[in-house]
Amino acid sequence: MKEIFDLLRAELRKYFNPLPDKEEETKTIENIKSGVSFRGAQLWTLVFAIFIASLGLNVNSTAVIIGAMLISPLMGPIIGMGLAVGIGDWTLLKTSGKNFLVATIISIITATVYFLISPFNEVQSELLARTSPTLYDVMIAFFGGAAGFMATGTRGKGNVIPGVAIATALMPPLCTAGFGLATGRWMYFLGAIYLFYINTIFISLSTFLGTRLLRFRRHKHLTPERARSVQKYFAVLVIVTMIPAAFVTVDLVRQSLFRRNVSNFIHNEWDITGTQILSHEANRDAHTLQLIAVGQEIPEDSIEVRRKRMGTYHLGDYQLQVIQGTQTDSLIRLGQRIDQMSSDKNKALRNQELRIIELENRLQELTNELDSLRPKEEER
Repeated sequence: MKEIFDLLRAELRKYFNPLPDKEEETKTIENIKSGVSFRGAQLWTLVFAIFIASLGLNVNSTAVIIGAMLISPLMGPIIGMGLAVGIGDWTLLKTSGKNFLVATIISIITATVYFLISPFNEVQSELLARTSPTLYDVMIAFFGGAAGFMATGTRGKGNVIPGVAIATALMPPLCTAGFGLATGRWMYFLGAIYLFYINTIFISLSTFLGTRLLRFRRHKHLTPERARSVQKYFAVLVIVTMIPAAFVTVDLVRQSLFRRNVSNFIHNEWDITGTQILSHEANRDAHTLQLIAVGQEIPEDSIEVRRKRMGTYHLGDYQLQVIQGTQTDSLIRLGQRIDQMSSDKNKALRNQELRIIELENRLQELTNELDSLRPKEEER
């Protein structure tokens, strides 16, 4: 059994061993060092890329944003920091860190200036995507950085580097941070800076691990004790970086499960012949679920039966409210208009319109009751 295991391990090592493809070490280090500095043309390229990315975010154009990410030279000092920690080159670490800070500050200033003069201040989906980092962003940064260093440190790079530039998306968070500063939206600024920080830490981490995988020689002055100390501090930094993203990810998963439970409840329990659920509004904070039904009126006892089944879908502590009425056509038109109101500033209006529908239906019920009582009064 041990012989089979050893044979299998040898075969796997043969396939996954990157060392035969390793580029000359000094050539890789010089190549990375050449991309660390931000001066002259390199700095102007960064400024132009920031303007392009800001324009793309402003007009919500994914193609323009991708183009800016391909132009951006921001990856250089980040990989430089990871390499410096991996081989113990503190001079390179100091140079990379300094240029990284300069590039970051100039990028944010450039984006802020653009959004200050831009006439369009609407929050687009591409902007919102950079304000709530999760563990998925951590994994993208880590594996993207790993692919980038593996391509840099080995022969036959192919088209890996452009793909890494797109996947890790260093430019858009800085532009979103500039948008947050220019418009006074501080949560956007903080969320975008955190995403950029995640990308920086985990691209550096994957570069550091890549130097160990490709067995880069460490500087002679880097003792084993010093190396272990550096690795310990790096590990603490990585863990601290991941904690906020973990909380956001947990909340994201909970939201996804909640939406699935609501969807299953509506699909399984409200498939009623002659009646259609036009729309629904679920509020996790207020623990309410509001349904708008059109078509044949659903009896109250039937609604109560379904209300008791909500616990099956983990919605037992939610208050169910069913809004239904006879003016089907007008409700459909109103419901379609309400579904289009998804921005934050229209939430209050959305709730008001739903309340109006509820009051109109209640008025209709009272009118019908009054009409039914009139014949009895006339008989008297």
